[in-house]
Amino acid sequence: MKKLIFIIVGILWISNMNAQKTNLAPSKPVTDRYFETNIVDEYRNLENVEDVQTLNWMKSQTAYTNSVLDLIPKKNYYLEKRLEIDKRQGNSVSNLKISGSNKYFYLKKNGDEKVDKLYYRDRFSGKEKLLYDPASYKSSERSHNFVINHISPSWDGSKIAISMSEKGNELADVIIMDVKTKYIHPEIITNGAPASFDGIRWTDDNSGFFYVAFSVTDPKSKNFYRNTRTVLYKIGADPNSIREVFSAKNNPNLNISEDQFPMILNFDLDQDYYIGMVVDYQTYRKTYIIKKKDLLEGKNNWQALSDPSDKARNLDIRKDQIIFLSSYNSPFVKLCKTNIKNPDFKNAEVLVPEKKDEIIKSYRVTKDGIYYTTTRNGVEAKLYLYKDGKDNLIQLPYPSGNIGLENKGEKFSDIWITCSGWANDEQRFSYDVKTNTFKPENLSPVAEYPEFKNIVVKEITIKARDGEEVPVSLIYNKDIIRNSQNPILIDSYGSYGISSTPFFAKTYLLWVNERGMVAIAHVRGGSEKGDQWRLAGFKGTKPNTWRDLIDCTEYLISEKYTSKEKVAIWGASAGGITVGRAMTERPDLFKVVIAEVGALNMVRDEAAVNSQPKEFGSVKDPEEFKGLLEMDAYHHIKKGTKYPATFITGGMNDQRVTPWMPAKFAAKLIADNASDSPILLKIDFEGGHAGNVPIAQRYANIGDMFEFALWQLGHPDYQPKEEIKK
Repeated sequence: MKKLIFIIVGILWISNMNAQKTNLAPSKPVTDRYFETNIVDEYRNLENVEDVQTLNWMKSQTAYTNSVLDLIPKKNYYLEKRLEIDKRQGNSVSNLKISGSNKYFYLKKNGDEKVDKLYYRDRFSGKEKLLYDPASYKSSERSHNFVINHISPSWDGSKIAISMSEKGNELADVIIMDVKTKYIHPEIITNGAPASFDGIRWTDDNSGFFYVAFSVTDPKSKNFYRNTRTVLYKIGADPNSIREVFSAKNNPNLNISEDQFPMILNFDLDQDYYIGMVVDYQTYRKTYIIKKKDLLEGKNNWQALSDPSDKARNLDIRKDQIIFLSSYNSPFVKLCKTNIKNPDFKNAEVLVPEKKDEIIKSYRVTKDGIYYTTTRNGVEAKLYLYKDGKDNLIQLPYPSGNIGLENKGEKFSDIWITCSGWANDEQRFSYDVKTNTFKPENLSPVAEYPEFKNIVVKEITIKARDGEEVPVSLIYNKDIIRNSQNPILIDSYGSYGISSTPFFAKTYLLWVNERGMVAIAHVRGGSEKGDQWRLAGFKGTKPNTWRDLIDCTEYLISEKYTSKEKVAIWGASAGGITVGRAMTERPDLFKVVIAEVGALNMVRDEAAVNSQPKEFGSVKDPEEFKGLLEMDAYHHIKKGTKYPATFITGGMNDQRVTPWMPAKFAAKLIADNASDSPILLKIDFEGGHAGNVPIAQRYANIGDMFEFALWQLGHPDYQPKEEIKK
């Protein structure tokens, strides 16, 4: 009987395989002419994801993918292990906010819960109280499944704004609660995305707040990210009566373009000014300044403050001074200050000069001086205190790859740090400058992970083909043997100047526990080595990004950590450019490719909801078009080429990477691939850009990628039964 079942399953397997090969996507080619180049887009029709034919094809491919994954032994290993770890930890805390009255507000999820709930306590030592459970929001409508993705308490802690989203959407519903009585105000704000767009900023008198509002609320509209504006909402008012305070329409003299995001930066009660920044995904932005009193009285007299050419960022007003980080005339970073009455960012006073081997990342001003953090190659962090013109290195509780800073303001000594690393869970400490000691202040219990005790981390650099030193983080079991047989997962990103900073990466650690290795390739396009690292993987220099990944892979193979048959590469979002072009340039080098909600069709980026021509280029410019075509993985698929096993995901509610990008890539790859390696497409019809979904859903999605890779890399515990393979 058992054998008969295997035979039946095997027949279904073969049937499914044949079904996928014959179930090719509908193709209606379109030819575009860009300057002197004709480009044939074979699957332009798939860009209409509401078309019945397109939708049915995506659903059938997703169903096929699920049927294949269901045949993998240990299919639910990752999901079950992550949930078990959550239960063992007891609870996890995130989004901690401390009001001026020392009230602690935070999100907490107990190990057996699906979503975070909102809690608070008076001071760290106070009794914890549950404030809000998102399950109670629209509870009468069964179809809803909200998660809290952002919280913002008022300065005095008497009120809190709670942002909730569902099904991966960025747009959220924001409600306001009176903390003491738990009264929920009836007004609901629906046109913002605080978790994505710089949060919520309360006015000094706690009567209202600023947030970024969207002009278009249809997330599928091409204009969704266009003409956003910062608005002021007063508690109790009709949400439709919000007042624009910083926008293209309200401030026409500032020449804010429709694709820029005008935002008001963080501020303190003792500051007299608001700083407005025009955000456009560049490292250095144009900023403006206005007196708080003027703005609240309805005046509109914003004045220019800094220009991108000043190379100034992280601006912080302190009395009559502006503290900031500067890279002017240097690829490295200095901590500087200038006078607010007559600011001169290019000739500012240097407080902490540049450090050749470290990049200054963040700082906080306190009563005792300026605390600041540095990082080397994005992975080795240090903490300093600048006081009375002197630079003092502070010994951390333990070596850390990443440090976060919290403080109460320049009138207080209070400072907290969070330390974390690839194999070290995040821990929070208060620092006493008088005794030079750290005291643990963890809101979550520090769990023991005996299964990870033999895991080690090694930070190395490899020499790329052009001689550049590329940092690589290696995570592996201390007893590893360099025999070329280790399944390795190589993760990389390389865009927007975002660094892959160390965090307690349970996904990586569970991979290692399955007798594998993990490498994080800090490819060009990030900011691990400063602004020049970002610019070396930007627009026309973007090929450095995926070629760094190729070079890192070849190094790990040459050093016998692994071999071609044991390599899986993983890139998410803009990391899809990295892995997509690595696999199309060197299809022989990798066994598995995972493109998670990946940007894979960059020539069509400007047709997408969240186009980023300032980061990647525009097809309207002849040179930038060449760069976009070069980084377009979809257009580099060649018919008859043998490609690696590939797992491609998308989110139907994804506003960052529109789901037709992964769908088009999968369609062409399935049709043109000459190898027998599986090409799987999975669209999450209840999700978006990975976030804003219940945690079990997120774990399940990662688990699919995790188990697919181990299956294809030959891990014995993930191989379908012999009868199924036939």
